Formats: sequence, structure tokens, C-alpha cells
Amino acid sequence: MMFDSDDPIVKSAEKKDPTIYPIFSTPSVTKKRPLGFRGGLASPVCSSTPLSAPPAITKVPKPSKRKDANRTADDQLIIDAGQKHFGPVTCSTCAMIYSASSLEDEGQHAQYHQRLLESIHYVGWKKERVVAEFWDGKILMICPEDPKYALRKAEEVRELVDAELGFQQTNLHSPSRTRTYLYVTNDKKIVGCLIAEPIKQAFRVLAELSTPDIRSMCALERHRAWRCSSEPQPAICGVSRIWVFALMRRKSIASRLVDTMRSSFIYGSRLTTDEIAFSDPTPDGKLFASNYCGVPDFLVYNFLS
Repeated sequence: MMFDSDDPIVKSAEKKDPTIYPIFSTPSVTKKRPLGFRGGLASPVCSSTPLSAPPAITKVPKPSKRKDANRTADDQLIIDAGQKHFGPVTCSTCAMIYSASSLEDEGQHAQYHQRLLESIHYVGWKKERVVAEFWDGKILMICPEDPKYALRKAEEVRELVDAELGFQQTNLHSPSRTRTYLYVTNDKKIVGCLIAEPIKQAFRVLAELSTPDIRSMCALERHRAWRCSSEPQPAICGVSRIWVFALMRRKSIASRLVDTMRSSFIYGSRLTTDEIAFSDPTPDGKLFASNYCGVPDFLVYNFLS
């Protein structure tokens, strides 16, 4: 007996309703059901999909745009790969603080470094006026009638001092009677400068109220504005500028310069502290003048011009 066995099978399959066998049609929702592998697993037969995920598999909240904007300023823009110089660096020669990883800072440092070395370098002169000698250097005095190379060096140092002090001072009262004192070390470096000029009168600084801890005052207190008396007093010499190289401070160089100026400004006589005045002292200069003169009410001049 011959028959085609495929015909009844095909016909029966066409008559079957797919809803009769739900096992062959898996709902699409079950495929997207999240599985919590970290939390405690319940029985898949008697459990339903939770409305909220368990605490162990909660998603990490994304930071807001506002927080991202605030973090941008704190991001590290320079990679620390173990390089020798990283972050702020202080030059051991010119004492300038700069960032070794910034091309702009390195360029400014190179320019300032070269200018400083050229200004403080002393080659030595055949005719030099040595007014004082110490174990670590000597003090030269430059007068207006000295050779041009000495005057040129004094002007170069004066420009450096003006840049260090941060202001351009007025012209000298008597350029023809001005004395420039340079402190030169044994390795031929100019590390100190004092410019003195003759004056006729000065004004005394009004002393502040003394307190028990006046010597331990903070730096902000020293930057306060100071006042002086309106009554002039006779004076002979005015310290127009006084400067010491940053790496050579706290070595009595400024005191040596003032001592030498007092004994050599006028031939054959030594000036007292009541006969010298300081021109518009900076906070550090004010502290030095007060300590050197031994009184807080030292003399000042040139602040009205």
C-alpha cells in the first residue's frame, strides 16, 4: 500500500492552534528580565520580577553636569610620570619660583635668569673705589665723576633694583652728589646695592601702639599703611634705594651697606641714625629700618613728591 506520509503531517500541523501549546511561545518579557547575580537568588518558580532592583545591583548614579563643571578646574593637566622636576620649582641661582612643566613659565624664567646674571656679574675694574672689605666680599662706592663703565654698571643695577622693588621711583634730588654702594662677593657677584643722596629735611614715622607680642606680628600686620609726622626735621643723607639679593638675605649685608654709607658719605665724619632717612620703605624695608635704627619712629623722606 503506497501513500505519501508527508501530507497528513503537514495538514495536521496547519490545523494546530499555536495557543494550545504555550510552552513553545515564550513571552518576550522574560527574556529581558534582569538577573541579580550578587544578591540573594530566589526560586524562579514562585518568584516574580521585582519592581525595583535589590540594593546590591543598584546602578551607580551619574554625576550631574554642574559637578562635572566644578571638577574641571581641579583636574590634573600635567601628567606626573616620575620626572625629575614637577610642580613649582625655585631656581637656586635667581630665586624665581616657576612651573618646570609649563613652557610659558620656563620662557619667563630663562629671560629673567639671563637678565639677572648679566646685571649682578662683576668683571672687575682697574680703578675701583673700595670703601669696606669683609671676609666674604667688599663694598664699592661709585661717584658721578667715575668712568663710564662704572656708571653704566650702576645704572644697570639700579634698573634691576627698581624691578625687584616693584615700582619706579622719582628722579634723584642731586644726581651730581649721589653715591652708589655695591656689595660684591668673592665670586664676583653683586648681591647688594644702596643708593644715597643728600637731603635737607625728613619726617619721623609715627610709632604704632606697642603690644606685648609686637615682634611676633604676622606678615599681614607688617603690610599696614604707616603714617609720619608733618613736622620736618633736619637730615643729611637719604637712602633712596637699598636692596639685597634674595638668596643672600639674613647675612647682615644691608646693615654693612648702611654702616659703610654712614662713614663714607661725608669725608671725615660719621653720620648718626638721626641724620639719615629712608625713602618710601616697603614693608620689609620698614622692618629693617626700625631694627637698624633701634626705634620704630625712624626718619623718612620723598613720600610727598
